[in-house]
Amino acid sequence: MRVRFDIAYDGTAFAGWARQPGLRTVQGEIEKALVALYSSLGELPNLVVAGRTDAGVHARGQVAHLDLTAAQASKVAVSRIALSVNGMLGASNDIVVRQTSVADDGFDARFSALWRRYEYRIADTLLARDPLTRRTTAWTTKPLDLIAMQQVSNELLGLHDWAAFCKPRAFATTIRTLQHLSWSRDDDGVVAVDVRADAFCHSMVRALVGASVAVGEGRLTVAEVVALRDRLDRTSAFKVMPARGLTLMQVGYPDAAGLAQRAQETRARRSREALAAQLASRAEIG
Repeated sequence: MRVRFDIAYDGTAFAGWARQPGLRTVQGEIEKALVALYSSLGELPNLVVAGRTDAGVHARGQVAHLDLTAAQASKVAVSRIALSVNGMLGASNDIVVRQTSVADDGFDARFSALWRRYEYRIADTLLARDPLTRRTTAWTTKPLDLIAMQQVSNELLGLHDWAAFCKPRAFATTIRTLQHLSWSRDDDGVVAVDVRADAFCHSMVRALVGASVAVGEGRLTVAEVVALRDRLDRTSAFKVMPARGLTLMQVGYPDAAGLAQRAQETRARRSREALAAQLASRAEIG
């Protein structure tokens, strides 16, 4: 049986999602609670997540899955796993498992996903700064030109190699399809961007926001940002924005009938891209 976890967390005090020795992580805390609760079931597998968030990044709509053997599943009420984990974590914990449910056939939290959607929030004036939301909102010192920022966002959309916007990882592809990037200002004066892609490479969203902020402050032009993207080299022309302003809002999946096919297609594509990246790395070394 595959169990789906819908999770929210304040990422401030975490070293990211992925379990790391000696560090407090979201995955580590949830799995520790599961081990304590269900030790009688034997060894449990690791949680598989839709998107590994970095240190300090938050989530409202994170998704993960966990596989149980038939024997384990017969001893567990899946719908109550969320309540039990939350009870173990504590009422004031910075993680909430919002729901646990039996996943549809073919569901894979990572590979079945069609897209991930993030929000980044910026207070660009003193009036917009709210100390009650400081853990989820970045503060800047110059008012931002949202028209210019939307112009550069429109130019960045589509399938591209985002090497200039991603921290390099061995044998990891930086080719992604940026599907949506839109800016707005809410009633409190806070600037927010809604960004969606099939997947994001390491630090990509915060780099996209940083480039847009550079345009909004008049430090870069739209053409300069597009040229930086197409150059494919990691750049210092703009700053990667702080993690605290970023929240994973939602992960999109096909309907039940399309889950398995989507997972198969994604695995095949990632394998081809990983192989191409590996061969390119070897060619550079040679």
